[in-house]
Order: sequence, then C-alpha cells, then structure tokens
Amino acid sequence: MSERGNGELGSMVPGHYGAPGTGVVLSVATISAAWNLHGDPERTPVVADAARLFGIALPREANTTSRSDALIAFWLGPRSWLLVETTPAADAAALADFDARRDALNAVGGALFDVLASRIAYVLRGARATAVLEHGCPLDLHARAFAPGTCAQSVFGHVSALYYRHDDALAFTVMVARSLAAGVWHALCAAAAEDGYEVAPPSAAWTGR
Repeated sequence: MSERGNGELGSMVPGHYGAPGTGVVLSVATISAAWNLHGDPERTPVVADAARLFGIALPREANTTSRSDALIAFWLGPRSWLLVETTPAADAAALADFDARRDALNAVGGALFDVLASRIAYVLRGARATAVLEHGCPLDLHARAFAPGTCAQSVFGHVSALYYRHDDALAFTVMVARSLAAGVWHALCAAAAEDGYEVAPPSAAWTGR
C-alpha cells in the first residue's frame, strides 16, 4: 500500500495518506479547557450550582451530553461529568477562574479537577469513520445503538477512551490519555489507510454544531 501525502503513515502533517480516495478525515480537536466535576446530585446542589457557575445543565441520563455555545458536558457517571471548552467566548471563557469555582463547589460537597493536560481528542469524519473505529473499539457504533449527541466510555485497542458522536452521524470525537495518544493516532491512521484518508489541521469545531 502506497502512502501519499506529507511524511509516513501516522504523520500529523496535513495531507492525503494511504490508498487513493478519502474514506475519513482525521484531525486533532482543539480543547481550550477541560474540568472534571464530581458531586452527588441527591445530596448536594451540584446540578444547580453547575448551571449557575458554568451556564450549562449537567446531563443526568447515562451516556448523554449537554451543550452551551462554547461548552460541552459529558456524563461519565451518576456523580461525575467532564466539562470541555472548545471555543471560548470573546469576552470571557466558559471555563475560567478555576480556583474560585472549585472553592464554590467544595463548599457544597462537590469537587472540581483541571484535566486539560491529561487528554488529547481526535476527530474522525466521513463515510468510513465508523469502520475505522471498529478496528479498535468493541462498542456497537451503529447510529441505532450510539445516537448522535451521546457519549460512551470504552477502549481503543488497550487504551481507555471516551467516544462522542456528533450531530453529524458520520463524525466522532475520541478522547484518550495524552501519554498514550500517539499510539492511538497511529492505529487510527493504519486503519484509515485501507480506504485512504486526509489529515486536516487542528480545529476547534469538533462538537458537530
């Protein structure tokens, strides 16, 4: 299989790679901030406080998400959410003043952790996006089982991953630990090369809006 584009298979340089044609477009998703929020909604006002502090309703159903203009909240468990800022507002970031917001949540029995440094996100778009992910993900990725706007925690290969399906059913974001992200990227490229793929520049527009 010949490689076409800039550099070898697994390169992050924008261009075309693998077989002729483009089955999927891969890119790194820009994350401006990422905070993990913990709290028991049955015993603390964490849901109301999150709405007040972040301007977003925390998703309460398993594997669902909610969004504001610049923020997306992922359900990780009945007492845990991941807040990700992708496009900070021009006047004030949705996730700013970490210390003040952490202290406010601590005061009511919640907890807040800055996890930006620990995660990398990749976006896959295109007709073969599902097929590429199926090389390493055991989830049923058909839209009837994994609907647009939902998320799920699983693995890609042996790496823990958080999957999110965009409103565009042919697009996914995959978040993995930064320390293992290079291996995941290379595995995605290897799977995508069978049908040809493009590497696009990093983008903040990964929420499917």
